[in-house]
Amino acid sequence: MNSTDQASKTPISYKDAGVDIDAGNELVDKIKPYAAKTSRPEVLAGLGGFGSLFELPVERYRQPVLVSSTDGVGTKLKLAMTMGTHDTIGIDLVAMCVNDLVVQGAEPLFFLDYYATGKLHVDVAADVIKGIAAGCEQAGSALVGGETAEMPGLYQKDEYDLAGFAVGIVEKDDIIDGRKVAPGDALVGLKSSGAHSNGYSLIRKIIDVTDADLLERFDGKTLGEALLQPTRIYVKPLLSLFKKVEVHALAHITGGGLLENIPRVLPENCVAQIRKNSWKQPKIFQWIQENGQHLNKQGETAFLIGQISERTNNQEQVIVD
Repeated sequence: MNSTDQASKTPISYKDAGVDIDAGNELVDKIKPYAAKTSRPEVLAGLGGFGSLFELPVERYRQPVLVSSTDGVGTKLKLAMTMGTHDTIGIDLVAMCVNDLVVQGAEPLFFLDYYATGKLHVDVAADVIKGIAAGCEQAGSALVGGETAEMPGLYQKDEYDLAGFAVGIVEKDDIIDGRKVAPGDALVGLKSSGAHSNGYSLIRKIIDVTDADLLERFDGKTLGEALLQPTRIYVKPLLSLFKKVEVHALAHITGGGLLENIPRVLPENCVAQIRKNSWKQPKIFQWIQENGQHLNKQGETAFLIGQISERTNNQEQVIVD
């Protein structure tokens, strides 16, 4: 019998093929406490079931409407991998989904994630999901489940990708869709935490072209830390604002920036007038503009910059920070 015959008769395990089931089980055990911290009374079961059970709080609504959103965090993931910082990118993932819900007036209810990788590194994945749970806590959303896919040959061993899915609820009469926008309405903007999760292909190109040092000190932290600042989750301040002010429209400023997202919520008879110098830019945007000087217009399109204010009798009054 030759060596080829012997090899053909050697049992091949799933682990030999690059999929470690034991690592997957270890990860589930590690993340259960994180998910438990996000639980809501409507959650009927913990992690591990074939599907997640959630009892709709219909007693609080006359005509409840479900709102759903799915998203990722784009190439900001590559920067997180470069920095070896995995515990905040999950916050970005939640933010990208739940911010899309709240701009329609919806309260986030529950969240699921999808984590795909070439090789499952339990500690890395646990850090990512810890961040997802932290984002869910900020949003008041329950982390009810997800999928971890180890796919050798499709992803590099040290790379991973993320996707999130969120569901929220809103009273039908309280849906915010821009139909009430009228000439004379005040334009208000919420301050961002940084570059959020858009424009990172551009940012990474600037880093590459300028050979920027991600470990250099920048505004009290490293440049890498400043660029990885998690996307702000606007859910709780906006839900609080809805109780005090009738909001006619909201735009989540993501890909396309102010120029492309604000028109999505304006009726045909209205345009938005923005006074560009009426707010102080976060320093990270100054760094982006200084190091990518030819990108000014692209920067305005790609990134979110601003603070929230209400215009009253030609005076500015900050109403939410």
